[in-house]
Amino acid sequence: MVKIGSAALKFLPLVGLLALAACSGRTSNTDAANERFSAAEGCTNVGILLPESDSSARYEAYDRPLLEQEIKAAIPDVTIQYANANNNATTQQNQAEAALTKGACILVVDPNDSEQAAVIVQSAKASGVPVIAYDRLIQDPDLAYYVSFDNKRVGELQGEYIAEQLQEGNYGLQEGANIAMINGSQTDNNALLFREGAIEKIQPLVDDGDLNLVFDQYTPNWDNNRAQSLMEGVLTKESNDIQIAYVANDGMANTVIAALRAQNLNGQVLVTGQDATLTGIQNILTGDQAMTVYKPIIEEARATAQLVAALHRGEDPGSLVNGETEVTGGTMIPSVLATPIAVDINNVEDTVIKDGYLKLEDICNGLPAGAGGICPE
Repeated sequence: MVKIGSAALKFLPLVGLLALAACSGRTSNTDAANERFSAAEGCTNVGILLPESDSSARYEAYDRPLLEQEIKAAIPDVTIQYANANNNATTQQNQAEAALTKGACILVVDPNDSEQAAVIVQSAKASGVPVIAYDRLIQDPDLAYYVSFDNKRVGELQGEYIAEQLQEGNYGLQEGANIAMINGSQTDNNALLFREGAIEKIQPLVDDGDLNLVFDQYTPNWDNNRAQSLMEGVLTKESNDIQIAYVANDGMANTVIAALRAQNLNGQVLVTGQDATLTGIQNILTGDQAMTVYKPIIEEARATAQLVAALHRGEDPGSLVNGETEVTGGTMIPSVLATPIAVDINNVEDTVIKDGYLKLEDICNGLPAGAGGICPE
């Protein structure tokens, strides 16, 4: 459960949010931060541990360079230890131990497994080292901070988009349309929140008979190939009678589209996604994918760097926090939660291109002339 001081905060830009402090009477980690994280003050050795590079291109292409860029800008003499777990929770635990052994005094961890990564938090705690959960929550009450997007809102945006397209009759959608839900990894707390947000918008339509939910399953490790196999199985079981594929991210959406293409259904089935990857945006411009969710990663990386810098200076970073996130057991973790943005063919230029997240020439490379109405003729 995520609690934010006001529902309106979800719609404020991160710049405004960072100026607001969290308001909650629940147990929080902010107040005693300086006492518990004795190793952080003066720290110039920061460990960055990312979870994988398989399901989405974002971690190596965006998160790593942006995190390193922002932390180095905040602490010029910092040493950064970087490691990628390649979808193995045990590997990530070993990488954390190695980073601590080599003197890391602040850890930024995007967990491969939200529960197993609690071992990392406890190991760091023994040395007075704070752990900032980046992008994905770690289920541990001794977690220092959590930086991410409003992940339930991500799912809501996907679900709202489906509801709007159904209402407008786009993609030939009619009452009783069949929808398959291919969710992310069940060991990733974000995937649970994505589905929670999406199902809140989809379930009422199912209850009213406007949609028929024929499949709803998580995908281990966000595995793209597994997502394709799941979609192939759904198509076989339903004799290709699928009108909507809710897919949790762009990497899996791309392989779901491959399954649809094999049945000549690509472009006819509404496919959702997330992360606004290059491939995802290209699929939107060619009409194979309906939408994605853009999460400006620079905001996430910058907020993380600001927390790291505050801990380095021995300051209470509480003023940077805009919300709290509950972990198992009820402890509320001070959090910085940025706002995601729905993207479809109508606002690609005004979002990912305008922000410089993706370049038009890269998007249009290999696409037909005039694709999406934005590629050069």
